[in-house]
Amino acid sequence: MNTWFHRILLAPLLLLAASASFAVDSAAPNDKLTPARTKIAAKDWPGAVAELKKVNDTGDADWNNLMGYSLRKSGSTNAAESEKFYNEALRINPKHRGALEYSGELYLMTGNLPMAEQRLAALDKACFLPCEEYRDLKKAVASYKANGNKYAGDW
Repeated sequence: MNTWFHRILLAPLLLLAASASFAVDSAAPNDKLTPARTKIAAKDWPGAVAELKKVNDTGDADWNNLMGYSLRKSGSTNAAESEKFYNEALRINPKHRGALEYSGELYLMTGNLPMAEQRLAALDKACFLPCEEYRDLKKAVASYKANGNKYAGDW
């Protein structure tokens, strides 16, 4: 096969690999949310919340998703507060894969399997091919069911 043909075959795979590196949200890595992402990567949830509050971009789906995620992971808030941010991210971008996955996990944590399955179905439609967010939430739903419809850990 010639090089031109290989490039055509590899182009979609390279795009998939590039998109997989942004599992938490959908923005490029060098933007106003980079400091918060750095804190999230370090599992510094209070630091991530503080960075997000500095930016305060409530009209951005990624900002809302990261705020919901950081609050949920920090354990310092109730589920309704995280859910509010996830829902806002999904109002702005109904196909936001991070918000779909993480809100599904939140619903499992609170015992709302039907809503988690609804988010899984939405992810199935949002992903062109099975994506990381879909696989992760599907695994979490299966784990939840295998544990007698009980939350069994942090996904």
